[in-house]
Amino acid sequence: MNIRNKLSEENKINSGMITVYLKRESFIESSHNAHAVICDNKGRILMKAGEPKHKTFIRSALKPFQAMSFISSGAFEQTLYDEKALAISCGSHSGSKYHAREVFKLLWNSDVDVEALKCPVPRDRKSKLEHNCSGKHAAFLAICKKMKWPIKDYLELNHPLQIEINRRVSELLGISQDNLIAARDDCGAPTLRLELSQMAYLYALLSGSEHNELEQISRAMRRQPTLLAGQGKFDTELIERGHGQIISKSGAEGIQCLSKVGQGLGIAIKVEDGSKRAKYAVALHLLKQLEWITPSSLQELEEQVLKIKPGLELEVQGELRFQEK
Repeated sequence: MNIRNKLSEENKINSGMITVYLKRESFIESSHNAHAVICDNKGRILMKAGEPKHKTFIRSALKPFQAMSFISSGAFEQTLYDEKALAISCGSHSGSKYHAREVFKLLWNSDVDVEALKCPVPRDRKSKLEHNCSGKHAAFLAICKKMKWPIKDYLELNHPLQIEINRRVSELLGISQDNLIAARDDCGAPTLRLELSQMAYLYALLSGSEHNELEQISRAMRRQPTLLAGQGKFDTELIERGHGQIISKSGAEGIQCLSKVGQGLGIAIKVEDGSKRAKYAVALHLLKQLEWITPSSLQELEEQVLKIKPGLELEVQGELRFQEK
């Protein structure tokens, strides 16, 4: 059996999942299995690969929906509606001076001291401002300041801020808040355990104009992509090459969410072993299948984001299939 037939046979075993193979010369050295689903803004599953009801933590891909309370509380108004403040609140940034400065500005305009941040100081860095989640934490603190909620324990699951965030997410999903399962992310803030189809639905909503707050957040993410990640990072590079028509947000442990602006479509990807290289390879594979990006832009992204050592190659097998009625 030749290598291509072998890949096809192995892929059938994976119950329709997408598989990313790392090949050294012509030999498979590693493999990563992934689930993916695409939903519309009515919550309908349109296409899938693997199990769309697979449950996992959404991790940092939750940030745009945590930012809704930044707007509704009036805290965003304190920044004079600065889109950079809204974008950095959704970001998982690289901790550059530019990123740290925008987080500091958000706190300054909200009259909150930097020391109130509960995110840790990253290794080999000097300030909490350089943590990749500092923008989210700064927005959390700005909300608490505006609402006169306690600041010291703003990350606790029973804090009014976290209760309000969960309420807003449960409303979007059309489920009871009691059904949401939360756990601490690496930065100390709560994240939620959701079905992949629910994540895709959230991102389908983010791509539309039916929700005023989500439309503002979507616009800020697309206009300020460098604040979401940083030059050379997947989310930033994809949004820039998508010409304002694609939203991209990564989460740790193999989570990647995408949406097509104006079409009410959202994608959620989960690589089972948490591989970062695999989730980016799957995302580009699906973007090619769906023709959401031009071939030239796709090639540029592959060359920039999927850099691997000479002699190595990533090969993706599988595709989204239409959901059977």
